[in-house]
Amino acid sequence: MTVSLITGANKGIGFETARQLAALDHTVYIGARDEARGRAAADALDIRFVQLDVTDDASVAAALAVIEAEQGVLDVLVHNAGIQEFGPVDGPTALRAFDTNAAGIVRVTEAALPLLRRSANAAVVTVSSSAGSFWAVTDPARPEFHLTNALYAASKVAATMLTLQYAKAHPAIAFTAVEPGYTATDMTADFPGGRSPSDSAAVVVRIASLGSDGPTGTLQDEDGVLAW
Repeated sequence: MTVSLITGANKGIGFETARQLAALDHTVYIGARDEARGRAAADALDIRFVQLDVTDDASVAAALAVIEAEQGVLDVLVHNAGIQEFGPVDGPTALRAFDTNAAGIVRVTEAALPLLRRSANAAVVTVSSSAGSFWAVTDPARPEFHLTNALYAASKVAATMLTLQYAKAHPAIAFTAVEPGYTATDMTADFPGGRSPSDSAAVVVRIASLGSDGPTGTLQDEDGVLAW
């Protein structure tokens, strides 16, 4: 059975990704910073929970130790945890954004790599954003052209680049960054529109389900490779 871990998965796209992977008979772990919310989400789907704060090295190490003890392997890792900062653009705010959206990817990936290497069909999917695509944000015909959330966009550039670099360093594992589509979640509550988390999670799940045979070292949306 395929063993999967999704970070930041107690709500939104992460929760729906967990639901859909569980429906495909994956053994799914919801990783969440808040233990009460994470356990409630896992109980709602009848799947597993690990307390996992991507900004805390000890929390990350403890979460992967649980999965190692219980499963001995990790086949799918989905980097879903992320934040948007709407406050002042200053140093502390930038550090918070990059700590979660970029450094968090490093923490979790490095802790997970020993278990991913034990899998014969390993895949890592980073939920990134076309807001971090130079191509998209400089094209007036694209909606990203009108976005001005500098710290979120810049941290997603870093998230995509980290995914590419991990793909080059570990060719036996598929590392893919995904733009899941503009989604109505808590993170986008200040903006109108957006499709359901379920629809966007389907984009993540499709890539994750391809395993090591899936695309690697690229940014993808539901239509294929996305320029960035």
